[in-house]
Amino acid sequence: MKKLIGISVFALLLSACSDDDVATSTNENTNSLNNESNVSEMNENNENDENNENTENNDVEENNENNENNANNNEENEEEELANNENNNNEEEAPEAENNNSEENNTEVVEETEEEAAEDSFSVSQENAIRKAQDYLNYTAFSKSGLIDQLEFEGFDTEDASFAVENIEVDWREQAVLSAKQYLDYSAFSKSGLVDQLEFEGFNKEDATFAVENIEVDWREQAVLMAEQYLDYSAFSRSGLIEQLEFEGFSTEDATYAVDEVGL
Repeated sequence: MKKLIGISVFALLLSACSDDDVATSTNENTNSLNNESNVSEMNENNENDENNENTENNDVEENNENNENNANNNEENEEEELANNENNNNEEEAPEAENNNSEENNTEVVEETEEEAAEDSFSVSQENAIRKAQDYLNYTAFSKSGLIDQLEFEGFDTEDASFAVENIEVDWREQAVLSAKQYLDYSAFSKSGLVDQLEFEGFNKEDATFAVENIEVDWREQAVLMAEQYLDYSAFSRSGLIEQLEFEGFSTEDATYAVDEVGL
């Protein structure tokens, strides 16, 4: 009887130990499953985070691409607008240019027509006076009044001579310059003396002064030449020649220099 009880107690203890082991094993298995589940959830979370990051990166890239596309589209639109504006401006300018050219051409035609009509209305004596005036200007310089006087000397009446001079193209200031050069080619002049000579020839004060100011002249050399010319046809004392040169318009300094140069 005691044996059976001992065996029975031992069996109960063994059974209790087995139950604890089973419970422990069960708990371990459960914990293992829970750990695996947690790991799986963590992996899923990591994958979701990666997916979210990829999605965000894709969204950023798409936004950047969209911004670049929008910028390119804006640039293209601006270029198209500029091109359209230029084309519109060119189209607007073209008619204006055509109109200006047309007006110029019409003006030229009108002027040519008027000139032809005027030529047809010239009398024979007027045409001859014009031709003679042009001939004179081809070989020497004249003032306006000087050319009229020359035509009258040739036998044209004052009316035809004046008509001829008024109906030719002449730059009278240029004629003054040419006349000043021609005078200096054969005679010596002081600056004021040459202005006076041009005025005597019929040029106005303004044109005569312009001509003398716009030619290259060594006025001291002119004083020497004039001193030599005076001595070629008359005798002078030193002081007398200096006074004569001053009378001709040279400064005392240039007159004295000239007299020194000729040996008085």
